[in-house]
Amino acid sequence: MAVSNDTRHRATEGQRERQNLAKQFDEALYPHKDLTERVIAAAIAVHKELGPGDLEQIYENALKIELSQRGHTVEQQVSCDVSYHGQPVGRHRLDLLVDDAVVLELKSVEVLVDTHTAQLRSTLKAARKRVGLLLNFNQKRLIDGFRRVIF
Repeated sequence: MAVSNDTRHRATEGQRERQNLAKQFDEALYPHKDLTERVIAAAIAVHKELGPGDLEQIYENALKIELSQRGHTVEQQVSCDVSYHGQPVGRHRLDLLVDDAVVLELKSVEVLVDTHTAQLRSTLKAARKRVGLLLNFNQKRLIDGFRRVIF
């Protein structure tokens, strides 16, 4: 049984529509999903090379190099003002800001705790950013030491 070109075209069009809807759904639930996946891949590459146990600053410097080599714009130690009732009360410092969209908070600790997540949420608020990644490099496998935070 032969299938007409018109039928194939409609099927392809329907597939494209479903793919676009799925992408919009993903972006609504997981903003900057593609970017965060690329950041995680870069962080895994750094972790594979350096392994666990180094200081946070070492991972931060290495990840900045890795992300830059992959074509991303990376700002390091970005300072953000915090105010209370319109008055400045302090500053947050972002470890890394990738493509002016995703905040990275790097740790090298035994285990991530809720306080680390709360700190990243506060940093996201101060930076007026929506998405952050909390990456704990002191893990045997980096994938076991990260959290994606949406503010």
